[in-house]
Amino acid sequence: MSVLTNYNLVERVRRLFGKAPCRIQVAALPWRTTEAGVEVMLITSRDTGRWVLPKGWPESAEDLADAAAREAGEEAGLSGAVARREAGRYYYAKVLSSGEEVPCEVLVFPLEVDRVADKWKERRQRKRKWVKPEEAARMINEPDLCRLIAAFGARPRAYA
Repeated sequence: MSVLTNYNLVERVRRLFGKAPCRIQVAALPWRTTEAGVEVMLITSRDTGRWVLPKGWPESAEDLADAAAREAGEEAGLSGAVARREAGRYYYAKVLSSGEEVPCEVLVFPLEVDRVADKWKERRQRKRKWVKPEEAARMINEPDLCRLIAAFGARPRAYA
């Protein structure tokens, strides 16, 4: 079963049995290997300036891994090989422009970066920074995402 088919099935079950279904988002976990070891790239959110991964909503029938790669390009100017299998998931409450909070489940797809653009769509709205996975875990507010990044940093090739 493809990730997209699984996503559609999960969404239908949530709507049938749950009160407020989680909305699905995708995130890229941009990474590279340097002489010093594995690094991941974090970006700042546009609203609060918190350190986060590039993430967003999948568009229509877009493959989820491809959506994560697209978000990395738009939000951080990154491109590379995106893993077809997710590295994990985390949950958070997204505050919409209306002030309403909606529960979100974020599927995280590793992206081995091979190009970092000097100019990209959101370059005037965000900062970006390469850090060791341990440092990223200290910079991010979502505990589940911190654990996911730490596990990924220990064995990136197991996910990519």
